[in-house]
Parts: sequence; C-alpha cells; structure tokens
Amino acid sequence: MASQKMQGKRVLVTGSGTGIGREIALEFAREGATVALHYAHSDKGANSAVEEIAASGGKAQAFRADLNSVEEAKNLATQSVEWLGGLDVLVNNAGITMNLPFEEVTPEQFDTLYHVNIRAQFFLTQNALPALLESRGAIVNMTSIHAFSGFPQHSVYAGTKGAIVAYTRELAIELAPRGVRVNAIAPGSVEVENYFNAMPDYDAQKLGEAIPAGFVGSPLDIANATIFLASEDSRYIVGQTLIIDGGTTSWMPFNDGFRQPSTAHFGRGYVPGR
Repeated sequence: MASQKMQGKRVLVTGSGTGIGREIALEFAREGATVALHYAHSDKGANSAVEEIAASGGKAQAFRADLNSVEEAKNLATQSVEWLGGLDVLVNNAGITMNLPFEEVTPEQFDTLYHVNIRAQFFLTQNALPALLESRGAIVNMTSIHAFSGFPQHSVYAGTKGAIVAYTRELAIELAPRGVRVNAIAPGSVEVENYFNAMPDYDAQKLGEAIPAGFVGSPLDIANATIFLASEDSRYIVGQTLIIDGGTTSWMPFNDGFRQPSTAHFGRGYVPGR
C-alpha cells in the first residue's frame, strides 16, 4: 500500500508516455500527487496513464510538446503549472537516444539530441522555476550510466547525459540556498518497451547475467528512487546523481564474464582491481 508521502503535491513528469517516465508519473499518483504528464508524439501511453490514475481516484492531465523546440518546452512548463495551480516537483525525464559510429553522426542528429536531452530540460526548468521557488520544491533530472561509462556508438548521447550530471550539480548549489533541491538519477539497464523494438534479440535473462545484481531493472526501481529524491526523506541530498544500475558501473570487466573466473593475463604479477 502506498504511503501517500506525495499527498497534495503537484508534479510534472516529462517524457511520461512510455517506459520509465510513465511509471514515475503513476507512482507519484499512487503516492497522492496530482500529475501533469508530457508526451511528444503519440498520446496513447500518456492518456492511458491519465485514465488509470483517474480510475484510482487521482487527478492527472496529459500535455503534448516537441522538446526539439525551446518555445514548446517553455510552454509545457507554463501550461502544466497553470493546470496544476503551482508546482512542487519537476521530473525532467524526457530524452532520446541514437547510436551511430562517431564518423557517421551528422550535425542535424547532433543538434537534435542536444536540443531534446539538455536544452529543453534547461529552459523548461528555467520557466518552471518561479513556481518551484514559491513551493520550495524539488527537481529530479534523468541522466544515464552513459555519463559515467563508455559504450561504442554513443558519443553524442553520452555527451548529453554527461552534461546533465554537470548541470545538475551546478544548478543544485545555485538553487539550494533559495529552497529548491536539485538531484539526478542515472539508470542502467531498465526493461522498457523500446528494448523489444530496438533489440529484436533482447533476452532479459542473458542481459541480467552480465549485471552484478543478476537481473535487469524495472521502471518501478527508478520511480521509487525518484519519489525518494523528491520527498523530505532526502532533504539533505543536494546536487547528487544517484546511479541505479545493479552494480554495472562498479565492477572492472577484466575477465571473461561477471560470473566466470578470469583467464585473461595482463602481465607478470598483475591482479585486476588491485
């Protein structure tokens, strides 16, 4: 049973039509919040979440905005705050990915990722700030473990996610004295709809075997952490990025697989990790 620790809170979650964002919006509603959900293209997921929240006695509304446009990002903040009657929590979850070899990336692709993943977040937050200052609210930005670990063909995406980590840290110390807390979450492998679309051979068990925890995360794992960072339970956490990845970024892969003894040799007397 939900604790209702978000009772009466007014929340905007961007990119909440699918995956992690949708589950975050639903979890805030379960905890008693009124939620504004954002979607960029299809309204199916966001509207079904609104219906689910209403059926449970909650209140929610879906708003469309193309975050490749600064004006639409700013208008999303304005419309959401107006509908909510203020703002206590902003969750900047929206983001897009693209994986291409470095030499094949075009300026148009580069611009789109930076515009959606960081520029929109920046200016949407700027427009929502007066309401957050009034409520002494909280901001949770979604980044990725790509900000901390390299992976081939993600040069642009990783750059945007690294920017979010640095921006979160700076904004946090700028706003903390004014009563607004800012933190971020960096998810690792989390099973969402796009996994099945982008990876036809996706196998949760096989992927889980490569993760120290032994399994792939779920959107609820990230939603629970978002509630924590938005609540008074985390009142002394400022400017931090919480990595939620089952241990993926914590181990040195100097072996033949996480659960197999290493047969690799790195020179006489060398012991990986020491």
